[in-house]
Amino acid sequence: MKLDLLLNKVDVLNIVGDTNIEISNIQLDSRNISKGDMFIALAGTQKSGDEFIQSAIINGAKAIICHNTPSIYSENVTYILVNDSNDILSEVSNNFYDFPSKKLEIIGVTGTNGKTSIVSLLHQLFSIRGYKCGLISTIENIIDQKKYVSSHTTPDILQINFLLSQMVEVGCSYCFMEVSSHALDQNRIKGLNFKIAVFTNITHDHLDYHKSFKNYLNTKKSFFDNLEKTAIALINSDDKNANVMMQNSSAEKYTYSLQSISDYKCKIIESDFDGMLLEVDNYKIWVKLVGKFNAYNLLAVYSVSKLLDGDTDEILQALSIVSSAEGRFQTLKSDNNIVFIIDYAHTEDALQNVLSTINSIRKKHQNLITVFGCGGDRDRLKRPLMTNVACKLSSQVIITSDNPRNENISDIISDMLTGISEQNIEKIIVINDRKQAIKTAFKLAKSSDIILVAGKGHEKFQEISGVKTSFDDKHEILKLINKNIN
Repeated sequence: MKLDLLLNKVDVLNIVGDTNIEISNIQLDSRNISKGDMFIALAGTQKSGDEFIQSAIINGAKAIICHNTPSIYSENVTYILVNDSNDILSEVSNNFYDFPSKKLEIIGVTGTNGKTSIVSLLHQLFSIRGYKCGLISTIENIIDQKKYVSSHTTPDILQINFLLSQMVEVGCSYCFMEVSSHALDQNRIKGLNFKIAVFTNITHDHLDYHKSFKNYLNTKKSFFDNLEKTAIALINSDDKNANVMMQNSSAEKYTYSLQSISDYKCKIIESDFDGMLLEVDNYKIWVKLVGKFNAYNLLAVYSVSKLLDGDTDEILQALSIVSSAEGRFQTLKSDNNIVFIIDYAHTEDALQNVLSTINSIRKKHQNLITVFGCGGDRDRLKRPLMTNVACKLSSQVIITSDNPRNENISDIISDMLTGISEQNIEKIIVINDRKQAIKTAFKLAKSSDIILVAGKGHEKFQEISGVKTSFDDKHEILKLINKNIN
């Protein structure tokens, strides 16, 4: 694309050089620059992109967007000075990829819990119904049926526009996207055209980043505040902050719930570890997923499908087939009927939801052993809260490592045990090594007992001292079930 077209509607302070040049690609990392590319020098939290301008030029950059005046200008390179290089990224990427979000119906899902499950279920359901569609999620990005590894819950806006453009190119009609609070705060979805925005719930999380619950709440709220009048806001009316999400939104508003009055309703009739019988808008349906939280997720999926003018019978039939996202209440059974449940729950609310679901199904003779830890370099306040919930709702608790990152595991565990009562302390075993913790739970369990391994879900790594090493809860459990104990 010609540079002058690429800069259309971009707030430019000054240009040094020729804009009548062809730009091959846009890069945010100087190491990825090829001949003819444009480099955008972003203002990073630790290092500024300005430090890498010369590296980008050496690698072949023909144009540079920056927010600071360069001390040296290179010949045959065009410099575009802007007030904020991060802020103009949406306009530049929209121009370069020709506004792909206007050529798809994008459904964005935000909330503390349920985002990954809902977008995954939506992608499954619409694929079953014969639609080509895309997915942008924590677990993976999918273009039609082609899967790509995901590194962020929500990528940067340049990467999002690239993925959306690829979806348009292969004929996708829909894209289902997780929208994280970090992405909202960092303008990673700025300029995108959303058809439906879904709010699941909001609980105590990410306060290490947002500093206060009010900031976290307002960040989530901004998604709905900025929707166009032609968009739809779909809100879980059972959440106590549902009205806050809707109060300043210009979008058309709809609600879903299990308990309150709403546009779309659902109730659980019966449930076991193999699935649930639900009543959805007066229709009875057996689904493969388990738990009240999954009833909310499935109802959100049903509501989105109805709002997109789907046929009710067709939607319900597809809903009965879909399965849970990887690492979301996944069950595995040993030969002596010990039930392992793998779940991503890493907040107090999510852990309580999963444990309450298990307790609503398990029999009196079945013990429940919970194995979990808390992530390092993250919200410290939730650590003892999660421990209390685990102790309250489990027969036995094994505290272990999650992703310590750059924190000492002993410090994390010390936080987790802060203020825990003597009665609850008696339930706890501390085993720093996660592999050994899972193995110990299996050794302690008797026939038909239940073991919840929580916190990491789909993750295939463990990050210790800033280094990621291969680790997969499901793989470790399968080794135990197959009696390959090393």
